[in-house]
Amino acid sequence: MKKTSGLGKGLGALISGVASGAEKAREKEAAQVDTDDSAFSYAQPAIDGGVLMVDIRKVEPNPTQPRQYFDEEALDELAESMQNFGIVQPLLVTAEGDRFTIIAGERRYRAARKAQIAEIPVIVKDYTEMEILQVALIENIQRQDLTSIEEATCYKRLMDDFFFSPDDVAGKLGKRKHAVISALHLLELGPRAQELASEGKLTASHAKVLLNVEDAELQAACAEQIAQSGLSVRESETYVTATLRAVAKKAAQDEKADPTPEEKSAAQNIEKAYRSAEAELKNVLGSQVHIVPGKKKSKIEIEYYSSEELERLLALFRRI
Repeated sequence: MKKTSGLGKGLGALISGVASGAEKAREKEAAQVDTDDSAFSYAQPAIDGGVLMVDIRKVEPNPTQPRQYFDEEALDELAESMQNFGIVQPLLVTAEGDRFTIIAGERRYRAARKAQIAEIPVIVKDYTEMEILQVALIENIQRQDLTSIEEATCYKRLMDDFFFSPDDVAGKLGKRKHAVISALHLLELGPRAQELASEGKLTASHAKVLLNVEDAELQAACAEQIAQSGLSVRESETYVTATLRAVAKKAAQDEKADPTPEEKSAAQNIEKAYRSAEAELKNVLGSQVHIVPGKKKSKIEIEYYSSEELERLLALFRRI
């Protein structure tokens, strides 16, 4: 396997000797020629320094591309710049026959297709499959417009596929180890929280706060509230702490409200005793009797339906 130590210094080290710069750089000498037999326009001047001009239809995206989201509005802006000034920075590709697979530069490739540019500049590198993935990951991480989830996913793939430690990842990319570990916390969140993070509504610091919420539904609800209210990390900590306390309090109340098996058994025995006493009184008095227990006082209710029935009960009581 080839040495890849230069990756930590950025992709510039991989394409030294090639003209570089912003993709929107003004090249006023760019030529544009229309063709009759193609829907594409040739808008790229020749570039020296080992760069090949290839048919864009022979170039394919990398199936292991870490980036999942491409801002269409930003691509439109880049495409317009390419129509006016051409493509300054070549794509990094690997070749198989007359076909090319992108290692780095899919965003430029997509914009070039939007701009209907027929030929694009590429630099062919003979990398192994693992090196291709490593370069693609690092190239994406070094960009500033990755979503936080995509960036965290890149870190994890570097660690899983290349056995990097967080220190290795931080060293390769010039980042702090703490930042790498914090980003990885995002991948521990539930689906809804990760979705909000992908939309830029939650940060890695928010993720660390949300990981205190173990219940999946409650975590999703907290994430929604934090994102909707635009809470800072400190405000999120306060909110999550208060929410967890409220949930714990309610759980304690519910637990207290639910009797234990022993308590249930004792209550059933008391109920049976009351019903037995009611039946015994009914046999003695010849009327329906209800015993109504209470915390401080209880009562016995005797039913009667006529004055004669009342006189009978009074006579019975006088005899007792």
